[in-house]
Amino acid sequence: MRSRITLCFLLSAHLLRFIAHAELETLDKINICEKLTDSTVWATGYKMNCRSEVLEVSVEGRQVEEAMLAVLHTVLLHRSTGKFHYKKEGTYSIGTVGTQDVDCDFIDFTYVRVSSEELDRALRKVVGEFRDALRNSGGDGLGQMSLEFYQKKKSRWPFSDECIPWEVWTVKVHVVALATEQERQICREKVGEKLCEKIINIVEVMNRHEYLPKMPTQSELDNVFDTGLRDVQPYLYKISFQITDALGSSVTTTMRRLIKDTLAL
Repeated sequence: MRSRITLCFLLSAHLLRFIAHAELETLDKINICEKLTDSTVWATGYKMNCRSEVLEVSVEGRQVEEAMLAVLHTVLLHRSTGKFHYKKEGTYSIGTVGTQDVDCDFIDFTYVRVSSEELDRALRKVVGEFRDALRNSGGDGLGQMSLEFYQKKKSRWPFSDECIPWEVWTVKVHVVALATEQERQICREKVGEKLCEKIINIVEVMNRHEYLPKMPTQSELDNVFDTGLRDVQPYLYKISFQITDALGSSVTTTMRRLIKDTLAL
């Protein structure tokens, strides 16, 4: 049965978070990871904590794009607001954020994303490049993608602005090769179950209040949010990826064991 996340649960958590943040200037801590590490980033006379969260997944080649989009869209759903509308400096209203369900074709899974075609196209472009790089690597299908949220700190001329990360998501991916259609069907179901667990975990942890960048004044809006999209306003972010042979095989071994055990039933 296709895994589904309750839309009302997602929306209520999302709305409550931004109301609390606007009033208390608090933020949420994500914990989708199976491995969690902390790092510190130093910048011109002060430091800020950068949460670094690592997730390892094992998927079939045709599932790479959908699995990555499910994770990235879910994180950005909780790291985006409606457009800010300023009446005067320090006084503003926030527009609504539309959402929509996305049914995966190769995974028994449905996720919720921000209803922004511009944002979706941007994510699909970089995820497609990552998928193609994995496919053309000629190795074992190992790679990782990082989603980094940052804020800008203005520097005096002639220096460029500093980009200070405050949260980084890294998803390590291992592509497995399956021999039979029966194995593919089992993988389809198992990957859906695992993704469902992770998405629910995101929603639960998003209700915890930790650090987020302070809500900016109108003149500083571009230092915190990406204002280039017409229908949504995510925190400033950038996505990068690399193909590597340095990832461990524990997740792949677990996936193969799951498939083997299921076939034995």
